[in-house]
Amino acid sequence: MTPLVQSVDWVAIAPPTITALAGLAALVADLFLPERRKPLLGGIAITGLLLAGLSLLPLADGDRSTFCLTTGSGACSYEADAFTLVMQLLVLGGALLTAVLSLHATPALPAGEYWFLLLSSAAGAALLPASRDLATLVVALEVVSLPAFALVGLRRGDRLSSEAALKFFLSSVTATAVMLLGISFVYAATGGMHLTDVADGLRETPGQLAAVARTGVVLTLVGFAFKIAAVPFHFWVPETYVGAPLPVAAYLSVVGKAAGLSGLAVVTVVAFPAYSHVWGPVLAVLAALTMTAGNVAALRQVPTGAHSAVRLLAWSSVGQAGYLLVPLAAAAYTGTAGVTVGAAVAYALMYAAVNLGAFAVAAVVGRESAANRITDYRALYARRPFAALALGFFLLCLAGLPPGVIGLFAKVVVFSSAVDAGLGWLAAVMALNVVVALVYYLKWTALLFARPAGAGDGAGAGGAPGEAAGAPGAAPADRPAAPVPSPSPVAVPSPVPVSLTAAVALAAVAAGVLSGAPQAVMRFASAALL
Repeated sequence: MTPLVQSVDWVAIAPPTITALAGLAALVADLFLPERRKPLLGGIAITGLLLAGLSLLPLADGDRSTFCLTTGSGACSYEADAFTLVMQLLVLGGALLTAVLSLHATPALPAGEYWFLLLSSAAGAALLPASRDLATLVVALEVVSLPAFALVGLRRGDRLSSEAALKFFLSSVTATAVMLLGISFVYAATGGMHLTDVADGLRETPGQLAAVARTGVVLTLVGFAFKIAAVPFHFWVPETYVGAPLPVAAYLSVVGKAAGLSGLAVVTVVAFPAYSHVWGPVLAVLAALTMTAGNVAALRQVPTGAHSAVRLLAWSSVGQAGYLLVPLAAAAYTGTAGVTVGAAVAYALMYAAVNLGAFAVAAVVGRESAANRITDYRALYARRPFAALALGFFLLCLAGLPPGVIGLFAKVVVFSSAVDAGLGWLAAVMALNVVVALVYYLKWTALLFARPAGAGDGAGAGGAPGEAAGAPGAAPADRPAAPVPSPSPVAVPSPVPVSLTAAVALAAVAAGVLSGAPQAVMRFASAALL
């Protein structure tokens, strides 16, 4: 009797497997390590992620498949192709930088649970781009999401953290339910679960099932649109990022988006090409709405400076998600889906490095100011030159301005994909949003190098030192101002943990390398063909 499924290719599935095993090892080791030895768990996690990254090297030789049917179509559930390789590199690299960033934060969190949940979620994110059937895609997406809920609410006794976790959970459950309904419609119309079988079935869908198939295609995209924080599935983002431990917010902003991008790219390009006339316009509208909502909301955070910098980064990440959706929408209108998907991957690589770096600098500032307001970054260069220069570089990359060359190249590639697909209106919306984003990125960058408040220029933007405009205790406008004391010497800032410095430095080096060889990065990403 012929077996239904072939033997397992352990080399192909090594990246997510090693990541998951490292998470399990950290959880078991936590049971036996005394409190003073808990930092070793971070070493286990980082070692596991490094080994998982090294396991990608054998996959560069060629495509590999496993969990394939031995009868019928011979479709496979797991494919380690060029797209999988690039996306797993992005996911594991993002998780590794998050782990380094987390080393300073874990003493305030239950270490064993934290590392287990982080690596479990990363394993799901590494599995997702290789998934080639709808069931595996759903499982991978839930493996990404379920540990993330717990990570957001891991600060026990913190009301803000618990509230953020609950909002994240309820929003995600709703999106998943809608996606499962869509998958059931697709299965009813095609009778298949493997993506290639679904693609063949949709090309031959009987007329009476066309409406079912069309509805299923749209609803299936909802779960992945939620992970990438596309409008209108983005409302959880600002509250969740602010309430979560800062390394978790950084992780969600990069690895969570990579998971959503992977799922959207796989289901649209591989499973639903016959219905590109349905999902293409949907993604194009979502891209326009997402980038506009994110950038306008981020712009509103800047004028007073009293808002949280993490909230600004959260809205910025929503705007960046809109740019990521542009090449996927363009794939519906061109015959070169691989090239347009490569543009999305290239932009994701740039975004991952610089956004994680921005969150790392936010962690540095957060050690001095728990509120982590935008005004707390005023004159950061005078206190911490390296952090200020790094954050300025990251913000210029996100804005697409020199010396952030990789940001400029990535935006040009995404813009070109819209123009080549005949989506002139979407390219115009993107151009307008890039200009809007310049305002808040440049204002924040200028604040880093401004003179300290009270040093001869009054309170400057944001009011008195450490005090937001309109904050309780500020003097009314009609009350005579108190004499301004002579500026005191700048206090020596407290030393930054080595792990935080390393996280900022790694992100800066990655962004610098990407900016130094942008064409090589684009060629590498454009190889991520589906």
